[in-house]
Amino acid sequence: MQPLTSRDGHSEQPRHLILNPDSFMEPRPGRLLELEATRPHMEPKASCPTAAPLVERKFHVLVGVTGSVAALKSPLLVSKLLDIPGMWKSRSDPVLHIDLRRWADLLLVAPLDANTLGKVASGICDNLLTCVIRAWDRSKPLLFCPAMNTAMWEHPITAQQVDQLKAFGYVEIPCVAKKLVCGDEGLGAMAEVGTIVDKVKEVLFQHSGFQQS
Repeated sequence: MQPLTSRDGHSEQPRHLILNPDSFMEPRPGRLLELEATRPHMEPKASCPTAAPLVERKFHVLVGVTGSVAALKSPLLVSKLLDIPGMWKSRSDPVLHIDLRRWADLLLVAPLDANTLGKVASGICDNLLTCVIRAWDRSKPLLFCPAMNTAMWEHPITAQQVDQLKAFGYVEIPCVAKKLVCGDEGLGAMAEVGTIVDKVKEVLFQHSGFQQS
């Protein structure tokens, strides 16, 4: 896993993080996390056209984390994503936004805060994450999980921006109502981790024939 910081106003060099399912570092908002899943697929041997041995096909899941309180759930989310059979544990070399765009089969932005939502809807790309999104291959799935204060969620511009992302072909994993960290109660909290993981598996299955377990 390779987190890359994309906090507004700060540009940091790529760093390395080896993710161990049993013990991993606390993530910070504004990171990109790379995950890899595998599924078997059939490839015939050249010497015997009728033979069809099982060969692992790896799927790369890129996780974007923006500046929302819901980023606290990133360790649990990543841990659950690693429960998908065949997920990988490390990556060696740093890459730029185009390399990430080519590498990833699916991009999950969780949480997607109000600021980054506005940037993506407007096409602004002033950090690594928004650059990856702007360069994203729209034939590949992009899932986003809005997370913000209820008052921000209820602002009229929010619905317009969410609709714009969906018009781009991106998939919304809707926020939920609960008591927020600020003390307010209502819509705006990021979807539950289990809901997000289930949606990732569903989309992988639909787009790539990923075998759900």
